[in-house]
Amino acid sequence: MWREHQHGMIELSDQRLEYRWIHPHAPERPTLVFLHEGLGSVGIWRDFPDKVAEATGCGAFLYSRAGYGRSSPVALPRPLTYMHHEGLDVLPRLLAHLKLGPVVLAGHSDGASISLIHAGGTPAPDVKGVVCLAPHVMNEAVCVASIQKAKEAYESGDLRQRLLKLHHDNVDCAFRGWNGAWLDPDFMAWNLEEFLPGIRVPVMVIQGRDDEYGSRVQYESIQAKAGAGAEVVLLESCRHSPHKDQPEATLAAIVRFVHSIG
Repeated sequence: MWREHQHGMIELSDQRLEYRWIHPHAPERPTLVFLHEGLGSVGIWRDFPDKVAEATGCGAFLYSRAGYGRSSPVALPRPLTYMHHEGLDVLPRLLAHLKLGPVVLAGHSDGASISLIHAGGTPAPDVKGVVCLAPHVMNEAVCVASIQKAKEAYESGDLRQRLLKLHHDNVDCAFRGWNGAWLDPDFMAWNLEEFLPGIRVPVMVIQGRDDEYGSRVQYESIQAKAGAGAEVVLLESCRHSPHKDQPEATLAAIVRFVHSIG
């Protein structure tokens, strides 16, 4: 059984997914499923999931999506609907395979968007809540500008070298797949607000006031349109990664949210 191992690979028919598993202290609590950002993998979370698991008693499952970390590669260029595919097809199959029982999705950036798509666009029978760290529900000029800077850092700076530690042989696949999609002119029309009314579980959005990848229109849309409502936590002195820029405040918010849903 995969749950006997802290690290490993999950075989999911068409792909192999790298994972990390943190055993629960209170088995009756929901499992936290962490979904990484557009340049992330299992490793990018560092010890933050461990701290959440310790504070809540929950087990935690982290995985690297195909094209990231040590998971299977993907073909490039990625379709502009790659997050829809993850939320509507891959994540339902993965959760069914894992048989975790009740879960709380905890996604960052792309991972947050995928969580919203899954919660609002599928039956999602096991999802009891969604934590969104710096989510996107639409594209913005400010996001495109920051992603263009990332491209320059990858091609002319040390970003590729730093990402090698997270993605290994997948480093170009991970970066080009993400960066190429977001910088495609047609991606300015990307929007997932249609899924928000279908979300029937509590949502918490945690966003930094200095987020360089998104403005208030992102969380305002979620707050206005999520089917079961959404709480927004705005953090001062915080950019696009609340769990890195303000780890204690982010941890406290997530713990409160998880306890509020049982």
